Amino acid sequence: MKQMLDELKKLTDGIGRPLKLMEVCGTHTVEIFRHGIRDVIPKNITLLSGPGCPVCVTSVHDVDAAIAISRSPGVIVATFGDMMRVPGGAESMLEARSKGADIRVLYSPMDALDLAKLEQDKEIVFFATGFETTSPLIAGTIAHAEEMGVKNFSVYVSHKLVPPALKALLDSSDVQVDGFILPGHVSTIIGRRPYEFVAKEYKKPSVITGFEAKEIIEGILMIVRQIAQKRAAVEVQYRTAVRDEGNTRAVALLEKYFEPADAYWRGIGVIPKSGLKLRDAYAAFDANKKFNPPVSTAKEPDLCSCGDILRGVKIPTECALFGTGCTPDAPVGPCMVSTEGSCAAYFKYGKY
Repeated sequence: MKQMLDELKKLTDGIGRPLKLMEVCGTHTVEIFRHGIRDVIPKNITLLSGPGCPVCVTSVHDVDAAIAISRSPGVIVATFGDMMRVPGGAESMLEARSKGADIRVLYSPMDALDLAKLEQDKEIVFFATGFETTSPLIAGTIAHAEEMGVKNFSVYVSHKLVPPALKALLDSSDVQVDGFILPGHVSTIIGRRPYEFVAKEYKKPSVITGFEAKEIIEGILMIVRQIAQKRAAVEVQYRTAVRDEGNTRAVALLEKYFEPADAYWRGIGVIPKSGLKLRDAYAAFDANKKFNPPVSTAKEPDLCSCGDILRGVKIPTECALFGTGCTPDAPVGPCMVSTEGSCAAYFKYGKY
């Protein structure tokens, strides 16, 4: 590792200007802090967090829709634990549950399907969030539900896609990034090829990186080598897990059940074709069509900088609420809620 750090310093000294690299994945944000990577890389490299925290980018409108569905007679809404404390327009799902809504934390969509088989007099709705890593699990669960003829199970889909979000960042004039540390988990599903536009169209270096300290440092070094050599490519550091074509079976499952749709990213806005929706053939499993929840008109919390943080325009400590009006015990924005949120990581690991 020392050899890599020595080369990194030599290269950055030779480049002679500050560099801004964005780690797209929320897990990378946490691991960079946990391993103390900011303390050992050259000081002229700034690491910025990106929009790769699935809880953080789930919109107020989707949270409000899930709460509205949970208040329908005979409905149980299930979701992952991190989503319970994400603020909606007026309340979180945890607060809604305290007022009588039947909202439960489950570990997987298959657990929700099992619940539907047990509670046949109830409608079970799974609030599905996440990126390409978790969406195949939802598709597989719907396939099982279809095969077993389960009629009281549906999914509220709030999945997001990483490549369109990167394109939106690169098209934004106020996002200044020299290279990308691309997500490892997502890339095990979609592979390397969907990111090629980053290098070909925008001339930005990027590297798909693993999560150990040595892997992250090697990924940073590979990006800086590209910058020093004045070239741009999509390279793979996480070679043990990522192939060019990705996991073709998982991708085929996704394409069978889902199609791309415009999606609203919390704090960022609508990004074209950056989300997923169930195909019409599977409308019976689409909770949005089944329950038709009211469209929320709620706005993002005042003074919360989560959107700018997710775009790499600000770091958490530049938010007026960080550490005072917004803490993990009393979060205002989702970046402080999720264990993968950059604000939560700064609060837990940062010296602030």
